[in-house]
Amino acid sequence: MASALTPQSAERYAPRVAATPVLTIAAHGVTDVGRRRDHNEDAFLVDPALGLYVVADGMGGHAGGGTASRLAVETIQESVRAARDGSPEVFEGANGVEDSRLPDLLREAVEAACARIFQTAQGDPGLAGMGTTVTAALIDGRVAFVAHVGDSRCYLLREGRIYQVSEDHSLVNEQLKAGTISADEAKHSRFKNIITRSVGFEAQVQVDLMGIELEGGDALVICCDGLSNLVDDDEILQIVDECPIDEAPARLVALANDRGGDDNITVIVIRAGLAPVMVG
Repeated sequence: MASALTPQSAERYAPRVAATPVLTIAAHGVTDVGRRRDHNEDAFLVDPALGLYVVADGMGGHAGGGTASRLAVETIQESVRAARDGSPEVFEGANGVEDSRLPDLLREAVEAACARIFQTAQGDPGLAGMGTTVTAALIDGRVAFVAHVGDSRCYLLREGRIYQVSEDHSLVNEQLKAGTISADEAKHSRFKNIITRSVGFEAQVQVDLMGIELEGGDALVICCDGLSNLVDDDEILQIVDECPIDEAPARLVALANDRGGDDNITVIVIRAGLAPVMVG
């Protein structure tokens, strides 16, 4: 590899070489009550310092849904921050997808949120039965780990294509996989809001975990079903590809509202860029 000489003093010179480019991460999130609800039961987190991004879509009534989603976001953030403060070496991005301990830490954070929400509901009859979806991405170096429960979604956008990373934990998706309904029937089913797994409804929950090795130019979209029920995947791809990072979430929300906005709408868009680093 060619190197350039960089002056360090009048007498000394040191070689300066271009290192492997690292990723830069930019993210922006928006939540909106929609057109038909009088309150917002969603919560979201954009925490660049932790590399943590969360969407939670609460359920359980006016008080319960909002409480569940808020507790989920707060608990996951607190748990990941405590893990980083206690073991900073785990967050150095050197272990790759297979050997990293971060998936376990993220899963434990969601499990802690589940236990906290359940315990809170047990102490307050007005919150009985509350729960929430959780889709969370923890980005460390060039790897994104995704934890998922419910029917909020995480998409990967890469080289002009969009992929749904998460799998919906919903009655309609179970019917679709079993072949008892078609994709068009699933889209218009009156059961599409029934989920089969949530955080906090019971004391424990099974968490799906995925690992993604990011490339420069990739984007992740995390959203609740208030968006995905009204905006097609290809439309998400087009808007995120065309818009600046700080405009894309609002454009997606506006499109969902234009089509009725029948639920709360929450979207986080995360974009990975390449930044060459010079080392001496």
